[in-house]
Formats: sequence, structure tokens, C-alpha cells
Amino acid sequence: MGSTEDLDYPQVILQYSSGFLVSKVMFTACQLGVFDLLESEGPLSSDAIAARLGTSTMGMERLLDACVGLKLLAVELTQEGALYRNTDISNIYLTKSSPKSQYHIMMYYSNTVYLCWHYLADAVREGRNQYERAFGISSEDPFGAMYRSEEEMLSFMAGQNSVWSVCGRDVLAAFDLSPFTQIYDLGGGGGALARECVSLYPNSTVTIYDLPKVVQLAKEQFVPPEECRINFHEGDFFNDLIPEAELYILSKILHDWDDDKCRQLLAKVYKACKPGGGVLLVESLLNEDKSGPLETQLYSMNMLVQTEGKERTAAEYSKLLETAGFGDVQVKRTGKLYDAVLGRK
Repeated sequence: MGSTEDLDYPQVILQYSSGFLVSKVMFTACQLGVFDLLESEGPLSSDAIAARLGTSTMGMERLLDACVGLKLLAVELTQEGALYRNTDISNIYLTKSSPKSQYHIMMYYSNTVYLCWHYLADAVREGRNQYERAFGISSEDPFGAMYRSEEEMLSFMAGQNSVWSVCGRDVLAAFDLSPFTQIYDLGGGGGALARECVSLYPNSTVTIYDLPKVVQLAKEQFVPPEECRINFHEGDFFNDLIPEAELYILSKILHDWDDDKCRQLLAKVYKACKPGGGVLLVESLLNEDKSGPLETQLYSMNMLVQTEGKERTAAEYSKLLETAGFGDVQVKRTGKLYDAVLGRK
């Protein structure tokens, strides 16, 4: 990296200040169906795209050109005019039909997270989530707010499944989990991580433990009935019994809660865990000095506006595990968005 004199600070600040424009362009193109249309019918002119998607020609042309600038689309100048097509990145991650599609998490960010972030200054002043200002819903129960309607719950679950379609295998392969055949996925939601787990470890069975309404939607929408190695358990893991198992997976669970709630949950998990068993935490880890990664720092801000929790360092998660009784704590950084921490009983 060059010296500070090499940096064009005005340019950097302008790029930072316009960062939200970049994400909104991508969200809008997804929402309007640009990438899905071009996957099936492209290359197409801006006029043709606007006509098929029911938008203004002028607005669509500007949106398409911005997507070209972001390398989400490519454009070819022909005798008939400019023709737009998807890039490989868009075909893989932004079309609904792709197995690695991030469409649903994009829509969740656009329709829900964005509105909470509008009140970031209030969140910083008050130290609490902003569901009340954003949606007129009590901030006391974050998941009551997140699951305020079936549509919102479905959007959240589909978004989380999108994440695990890209990141799930990395975190599950960070440690050899093949000795654990009886696994509980606490807060397993739509089941994408559970499905990755039984695919990677064919001798295992995974039970998704989640709220009754989440389990019902998972059965109806996400986990096919023929998937016989995935079971379900309805309950609230803070207030209800946690059954005995060899391994408990807590993926993006502890970052939703403050330290006291985390200690409470991990103590229950330790009590239920079979001797020789363990717990796998899947979280985005901060550097020990909290200097980065930037993505994790931003996730921690998101925890402020949406939940009661925060992102933590490996040492902080290790301490939480050790306080609950777990030992031999190991940390594996995957080099991707999410990392793995394994504690043993």
C-alpha cells in the first residue's frame, strides 16, 4: 500500500459517500427482473428490456449503463444499437434460478435492512435496534419484529438460505465433523446449512431446532419431505428444553444477542451436550484489535440497528465458550465471509 500522500482523499471520501448508490442500483436491477430477463432472452436493447419489464426507456437505459459500470452487465455496440447481456457474476449470483443466487438476501437488504439503516444515527445514540422507527414495531423482541409477517419471515429465511448456498460448505468443512452423527442446528431456519451438512457428512442426521412458525415454513417451502436425514424440533431454545446431541451448530446466532444472553444459551447447550460432543459457532470474526475486516465491522453496525448483539473476535467467542464449560476451543478462519469456532465437552 502506498503512503498517505499517494491517496486521493477527496476521491476516497466521495466514493464512500456514494456507496449506498451502488447497492441500490444492484437491488433495483434485481427487483425489476433485469438479470432474469437477460438470462433467458439476452442480449437485448434497452428499449426491449424496458418494454418487457414495464419501465420507462430513459430510466432503464440509465440503470443498465450503471450496471455496466459495476461489471454486472456487459454492453456491445452493434449496427442495431447497444445490446446488453449479463456477466458471469450476474448469471451466477443475481438470477433467481441459479443455485448460488443471492437474489433473496438482496431483496431482504433492500426492503428491510435499508429502512433500519436510515436510523443509524438514532441507533448509535440510543444503543438499540430501530424496528420501532422503521416499522412501528416494538424493539424489545428483535425476532418478533423480523418475523412480523409470513412474507417478511419467508424473505428472511430465503435470504439466509442464499448466504449458505455460497458460504455453507466452507464453514462446515473447516473442521472434520464426521465423528458427529447426531447434530442439532439451533435456529436452523430454512435448512440450507443443514442440507449442506448432510451432503458433506452423509452419515449424519441434522435436526433443525427453531420456532414453530419457522419450522412450518421450512417444511412447506425449503426442505423437501424426501430429505430423510433432516428432522425438525419446534421450540424456543432460550426458554424450552434443548435435547441431547453430539454436536450443536449455532450459525449466526450468538451475534444476535448480548453477552449475558450468549452465556445463558451456551450454558444450556453445554448441559445438553453428550460427553465428547461439541458446539460449532459460525460467525464473521473481527480481528483481535477490531481493525477489520471491514465487512465484519459493517455487520456489527447492522447488529446494532437490527438486533441486541454484535460481531466479536475469536478470543471473545472462545471466552464465552470456556465460561459455559467447553474446552479445547479451536478457531478456523475460512478466508470467506464466515468463520468457524469449535468447542468440545
